[in-house]
Amino acid sequence: MNSLVQDAAAAGARVGLKSDEIVIRGGKPLIGRIEVRGAKNLATKAMVASLLGDTPSILKDVPDISDVNVVRGLLSIHGVRITDPARGEMILDPSNVESAHFAEIDAHAGSSRIPILFCGPLLHRLGEAFIPDLGGCRIGDRPIDFHMDALRAFGAIVDKSYNGIHLTAPNGLKGAEIKLPYPSVGATEQVLLTAVLAEGVTELRNAAIEPEIMDLIAILQKMGAIVNVEPNRVIFIEGVKSLRGYTHRAINDRNEAASWAAAALATKGDIFVEGAKQQDLMTFLNIFRKVGGEFDVHEDGIRFYHPGGDLKPVVIETDVHPGFMTDWQQPLVVALTQAIGTSVVHETVYENRFQFTEALNDMGAKIVVHKDGLKSDDRRVARRDFEQAAVITGPTPLHGADIRVPDLRGGFSHLIAALTAEGESKITNVGIIARGYEHFVAKLRKLGADFDFAG
Repeated sequence: MNSLVQDAAAAGARVGLKSDEIVIRGGKPLIGRIEVRGAKNLATKAMVASLLGDTPSILKDVPDISDVNVVRGLLSIHGVRITDPARGEMILDPSNVESAHFAEIDAHAGSSRIPILFCGPLLHRLGEAFIPDLGGCRIGDRPIDFHMDALRAFGAIVDKSYNGIHLTAPNGLKGAEIKLPYPSVGATEQVLLTAVLAEGVTELRNAAIEPEIMDLIAILQKMGAIVNVEPNRVIFIEGVKSLRGYTHRAINDRNEAASWAAAALATKGDIFVEGAKQQDLMTFLNIFRKVGGEFDVHEDGIRFYHPGGDLKPVVIETDVHPGFMTDWQQPLVVALTQAIGTSVVHETVYENRFQFTEALNDMGAKIVVHKDGLKSDDRRVARRDFEQAAVITGPTPLHGADIRVPDLRGGFSHLIAALTAEGESKITNVGIIARGYEHFVAKLRKLGADFDFAG
């Protein structure tokens, strides 16, 4: 069994999936109402932030996804006591934080990149941290240099070995001046989680400013941190002596909301996504409307639907917030296979994010991936050396096929394709989808999808 299959099986098992293979009979519109709750990209980081407090933290709207369970396990082996007083609510008590054995950390962290964010908090609490080889979706090299360079700037000593990284801070951590080569979300989180208890002031330039970053800053401020967000992606953090626990409701998952919106468009369906927020999706909504989709914004969510008529081609350039998120392009590409004309997606964030298109071509799509990208005089996003581009020509009827999920967003895109296609599709490695989509099987049932799990 290769590592991808193992990761998929483990991820599915964490949320109770009994099979890693699903058979979908497509060609039927998805219609109904589903709910999105706490964002994967905030909840897991908020859980790590609880390590910084002297008192327990309470996190609400925690999604029931595999990545949350991975972080829960990592916190538990480090002595954090976690209880669940209600659905989606978690109390995290860091009173007895302790070192964990390297083998335990490695066993829990195989399918997640979150462990690297434990570095700063554990260096503050214990004076050392162990980080195994990082897992996660195979959509790019995911270099950790940004993280390690930032931690060194704070005064950490980084020792690399064949099976991971050992970090120490014999002289404590001090505030630093850090400029990121790229506004990386993970590296920005690393600096925030480290700087709040570091001695002195930290100046972070070229920071990520995603809504999940702002929500993490709100959490840290509740804990007693002093964090100033300045214009032009500059953040100043004044270190404090200690932090307390927080009570916080996680921001809703805009990536999941966009994925269901794309499913409604591709299947000619009508889905009300309870919990979707217009402000966090404005860039996506503009493209959604350009393609030919429609949406109605309500106080409690957004209705996404195919209004009839032809879908139109678009040009998309992925970028950091407030640009078009890379996590949005994969589900939307499925809908673009049904548009009349040629669409182009310039992927500037991850170099391997188009591997999911091979399965779409097997289903009848016409997608050509340009591994060195495409030059254009109309570009708004600065070209990156490793970027790629996908040219989608449509409309093309999709037919059923056997598909193996390669990564989280690609996997959900394959679900959409199978639901759009005529005939039967068999999808394996679906456990990977459980890493970031809460109760996706139950939601498919609510929307009228026709499917069965194999085995």
